[in-house]
This record gives sequence, structure tokens and C-alpha cells, in this order.
Amino acid sequence: MTDPQGSDKRHVALIFGGRSGEHEVSIVSARSVDRALDRKKYQVVPMAIDHRGLWADTDTARRVLNESSDRADEVAYFEGCHRLDSRLLDGIFDVAFPVLHGPFGEDGSIQGLFEMLDLPYVGCDAASSALCMDKIFCKRLLAQAGLPTPAWVELDSTSWVEDRNGIIERSLALGLPIFVKPARLGSSVGISKISEEADLAAAIELALGHGERGLVEQGLDAREIEIAVLGNRHPRAAVPGEVIPGHDFYDYDDKYVDSACELLAPAPLAKSTMTTAQELGVKVFRLLGCSGMARVDLFLERESSQLWVNEVNTIPGFTPISMYPRLWGLSGLEYPALLDELIQLALSRSGKR
Repeated sequence: MTDPQGSDKRHVALIFGGRSGEHEVSIVSARSVDRALDRKKYQVVPMAIDHRGLWADTDTARRVLNESSDRADEVAYFEGCHRLDSRLLDGIFDVAFPVLHGPFGEDGSIQGLFEMLDLPYVGCDAASSALCMDKIFCKRLLAQAGLPTPAWVELDSTSWVEDRNGIIERSLALGLPIFVKPARLGSSVGISKISEEADLAAAIELALGHGERGLVEQGLDAREIEIAVLGNRHPRAAVPGEVIPGHDFYDYDDKYVDSACELLAPAPLAKSTMTTAQELGVKVFRLLGCSGMARVDLFLERESSQLWVNEVNTIPGFTPISMYPRLWGLSGLEYPALLDELIQLALSRSGKR
């Protein structure tokens, strides 16, 4: 595709914002992507979605990207909004680059739209995005494949009403501490760490307040290891990173409010453990049908050195300090080259379809 000046630049729809609690983080990630994309290769068109799910006009989207990072959290509702940016329907883009974290961006919703439009896009396809977003479905598949994941108890709004005592009994049988989580949410929203039996019911109520389904998961005394995976049919892993929580666990405030956590890149691991973690990350990526990119989050149990699969993020953060681009930079793939490869992977997958 060529632009009006006759160049052969790829036209990229950079989509950010969105309806999830990670709206502001998405803006900062998109700002970083926008600045790093090579303007000799790409014509970048920013597309902003506000908290209501409405799409902003071009001037507003560009203004949001050009704001200083400390004002990103002020942007809640945009001007000149529409239910959908009609330019997506016009066939003017070579590829979409969604930088949308959480629900409606990372759960297969917008990926399904791209597939309906036959528009190549960066990241996992609709099916794997939906699967990775749903903690229960993801854990079922991991367990069926024999991959280690912490034990869990499933629940929903109906079973909680009808079998409250049974759910509490089965949950406590996992052994304290335990974690209570919504099934389909990101950024640790709605997650509680339970160390006292008396706190369990309220935590379940909180989780179910964020969706119809949830789970109670076994707590582990473990380090948090992150694996950045890249590729389509032949994925590879970067050097692992480690998150050291600044709170009782790696919660929302730790991630976005006070930044009390410490990110170690690369993670201080024995070479054999590092290799095993990378291999496990790639195995999970393949099992869940991922493509393009994903960050596979693992637990490394302190006493036994056993690795466990926690969860998979199909659109990891792309801010300047985010683990995914940092780990690839340490592995010899700098930010602009990483973005180039992600776009090429998207075009390659689309061509095969």
C-alpha cells in the first residue's frame, strides 16, 4: 500500500485506551510504541478508545499521545467520538497494532473485529486471546496437558448462592494462604490474598463483583518469574525477568499506584533454571495457540525450585519500563526492531490465513 506521496510505507493503525481499568497504562504503552516505530517504514495513525468504548477523532487521538505522561490519567472521555472509527472499514491499513490491555482489548473482542475485516493485526488471534484471558479455561488446559499450575477451586454467582459452605470448605482445603480472583480480569483488580478463614467470604464477594465467575487458588511461597515469548510457528523466549512485590503480593497499587515493586531484568537465576523457565514459557505459548507475542508469568517455588504456570498476558505492557520490551532488549532485540518483528509476524500470519 502506498500513501498519497507515493511511498511504500506500511500504514499502521495504533489502537489504544479502551474500556478496561488499564486504560491509562495503555496510553503510556501506545505513546512508547508510537515514538519507536520507524517513520521511514511506517505511516502511524493513532486511534484512541475512551472508557465508554467510543472511538475518538484523529486530532484527539494524536493529542492524547502527545500529552506528557503525567497527564495520561486525566484522559477519561474523548471528544468527537464514534461507535467505531470508519477508517478501519475503508481498507487503508496494512496492519493494526492494538495496545489495549485487559477486557475488550486482550480478550479476543477486538481481535475478532480485525478478523472480520480481514485486517492483519499484531498479537495473538481471537481464540487464544480469549483463552488466555480466562483464568479458569487456561488452567484447565494447562492441567490437562500435564503442565504445573497451582491447584484451584472454581465458582460462579449461582454456585456461590447454592453451595456457599461447600465452596468455602473446598477452598480452605487448599491450605492458607489462598488467592481469590475474578476469572476474566487483569491488573490484579478484584484479587485478594487470604490468610484468615474469616476473610474468605468477603473476598469471594469482591471477585464475583467483577464478573459471574471466579476461582480460589492455592498460594505458593514462590518468586515471580516472567518470560517474554515472541514468534508464530517457531517462538523463542528472551532472558527471564523477576518481579519482587512491594506489597503482600503483586497487586494493582504495586503495579500502577506507588510502584513499590522491584523489577529485576534479567532475573538472578541459575543457568539451568533459566533454560527450564524459557522452555516452559515457550511450551505454554504453543499449547494455548499464541502467536506474535505473550508474556508467560511463572512461579518459582522457593523450597523445591519447582516452576509453576501462573498466567499468560497476550498484550503485555509496552511502557519504557515494561518487562516485555526490557527483556528483549537484554536479549539483543532493541525496541524498534522488536516492533518491526511483531508487525512482520502479523503480516506473515495473515498471509497464511
